[in-house]
Amino acid sequence: MAINIDPLFKELYTKFLEIDDDLEAVIVSDHEGFVIAGEKKVSVDLELVSVLTGLIQPILERMRDEFAFKKFGTASFDTENYRLLFISIDETTTLSIVLNTLGSIDKVSPYGYFLAEKTAQILNAKEGDLIQLTIPNFEVEVSLSENSGRIKEQIYQMRLDSGGKYKFKCIFIGDHEVGKTSIIRQFVEKKFSFDYRPTLGLNIMSHSIKSYGNQVTFNFWDLGAQEFFKRFRKTYYSGAQAGFIVFDVTNQESYIHVKDWYYELRKILENKQLPIVIIGNKIDLTNQRVISYEDGVKLTSELASGQYEGGISFIETSALTGESIEDAFNLIAYHYIMRSIEIEEQRLKLDLMNILNSILDKNEKLVISFITENPLWSPGLQILTEINKLCDCEKVKDDKDRRVYEYSNGLVIKNFLFDNIDISDSDGVFIIFDAREKEHIEPKWKETVINIINNITENKVALIGIRVSEASDWSQILEEFNINKYIENKMISLLFFKIGIEYRLEIYDQLEVMLNTIKDLS
Repeated sequence: MAINIDPLFKELYTKFLEIDDDLEAVIVSDHEGFVIAGEKKVSVDLELVSVLTGLIQPILERMRDEFAFKKFGTASFDTENYRLLFISIDETTTLSIVLNTLGSIDKVSPYGYFLAEKTAQILNAKEGDLIQLTIPNFEVEVSLSENSGRIKEQIYQMRLDSGGKYKFKCIFIGDHEVGKTSIIRQFVEKKFSFDYRPTLGLNIMSHSIKSYGNQVTFNFWDLGAQEFFKRFRKTYYSGAQAGFIVFDVTNQESYIHVKDWYYELRKILENKQLPIVIIGNKIDLTNQRVISYEDGVKLTSELASGQYEGGISFIETSALTGESIEDAFNLIAYHYIMRSIEIEEQRLKLDLMNILNSILDKNEKLVISFITENPLWSPGLQILTEINKLCDCEKVKDDKDRRVYEYSNGLVIKNFLFDNIDISDSDGVFIIFDAREKEHIEPKWKETVINIINNITENKVALIGIRVSEASDWSQILEEFNINKYIENKMISLLFFKIGIEYRLEIYDQLEVMLNTIKDLS
């Protein structure tokens, strides 16, 4: 059933004209100059542009003959009042973009090919098709990816633990006709199109899923494979945080070219370590298959052996049947989340080490005590020993009830069980209680906190971490501790904090709070 395409064109072209002050108009017309759709800012004569489109058709046809698809062509020229960019949608339809005389064709071109792809989708749309009309800001993508540091270089990075929200840019690359667009459409719309149409430069779609307890939103950038678009790939690749490289298991050449795509991506992104999943598509074509699963695994292992830390995996799919499509996207989400956590932890370790050093520059000694119920589980102790591992450990006491590590830089780390606490010389005390699946706190927890308050010296820091579940009543937990009268006349900094199921990054955050407080007090 036909759909009303006019509102789609109006929304798309209106948004397009807003991205640059130099843009004046955009129209799509047929080979006879008939205007199919268009929008303009000022007094641009769309009929005149359409006539110019008709005049430019012989040039576009000659340009199309140079491309394998025989459908694509582009040209531009200047008039006294305007600059014009023409892009073929197909053999009979042309997109025309009008700029003022000061406009930059080079600046607008990446948007032009994206617009051409969306225009083609609208022209070929059927009832029920999903066409996303958001237009990216390529300049923002580039500046954010180049200028931001640490984990925040990942443009949409949010919280990294379970229950977090991630939104990241994921690019699809590979030879033409391997099924990149079909894979995305099967994932987003649960549809497969039997009418092949090459992507005209760039298609962008967004889709959200629940993955590993997190909400993950993919921004898919589906790149045209034509050699002509190679000059725009740096713009399109910029800011990518994960990538799929797709080949066709019935096409030997597309398999061989995976390496070319991989090394091009690494070169353009200057060896940025982003997660990559290699997909062998069209496994439904069993009788035509020339690339085995083992071949795909071998190629992936080869690329992964080059000390690539971003994470590379291989999976086979069928965009036709939907086989393993969901698994492919869950796989890239897993790699992205794990890679993000790894990068975030490296940053947090560096931050903690810097704070430690700044404290030890002023004080000869820093004593941190951890108190745990289980002698085998002390995440704070593990983190501090990891970040301080470059310093020599001069003395270690390690028995069932206590562990003591003394480092050459002056840091002393102690770990005690609840029943054997000696914190009189501690600058900071860090204790964790596990209240998951408990309706009330245990009596000995309150006794332990009171013991800490009574024995820690003035101007020191105590952090009380409580692990909770979704069903836990945080207000009730704090009320049951009720230790206000014990700290009224005690000059110490005491803080209760909540720890979720995924506790590791929470521990980093609270260690930073503790060390910064010690630094301020000292």
